Amino acid sequence: MIELTTPISEEQVRGLKLGDIVHISGIVVTARDAGHKLMVEERPTFLDELLRGGVIYHCGPVVRKDDGKWSFVAAGPTTSAREEPYQAKVIESYGLRAVIGKGGMGAKTLEGCKKFGAVYLSAIGGCGTQIARAVTEVLAVHKLEEFGTPEAFWVCKVDKFPVVVTMDAHGNSLHDQIDSASKKQFEALLAR
Repeated sequence: MIELTTPISEEQVRGLKLGDIVHISGIVVTARDAGHKLMVEERPTFLDELLRGGVIYHCGPVVRKDDGKWSFVAAGPTTSAREEPYQAKVIESYGLRAVIGKGGMGAKTLEGCKKFGAVYLSAIGGCGTQIARAVTEVLAVHKLEEFGTPEAFWVCKVDKFPVVVTMDAHGNSLHDQIDSASKKQFEALLAR
């Protein structure tokens, strides 16, 4: 198991390989469709310090507010493929080192990871309440009124957030490998 704390260096990221189990500690920022579109089209500067060497989590959390303080009830990953048109540009523009989500991403993001030194980390879908336990504090929320709860930028402090490297900074994708092997197996079954 590899322990990483934000901000993460390019050297640390380039040392990761497919299948590595990683625990992330430090600051993580949630971002979904509206946030990625905003980051590419308008490039808000309030994210600069948060994302340099940082981590974006594709997540629409379930939250509650008690005594004026936010907390996560559930924090499961959302499907990352929707962010494919934006993710490489976000990685480049903000100096991002990791993206957490589920389902993997495409060739454009994989190339961005390789070129700019980032990784895609898979979180386990269906474990939202378990994952929320790794979120120790909500530090801030941005664009809540404009985007709504799931699409807002939630700035969180996490401790030992469990993930697996499924796209590395060397152009390797576990998602592509599994897809290729599955297609071969499917074709073999059809040929019987």
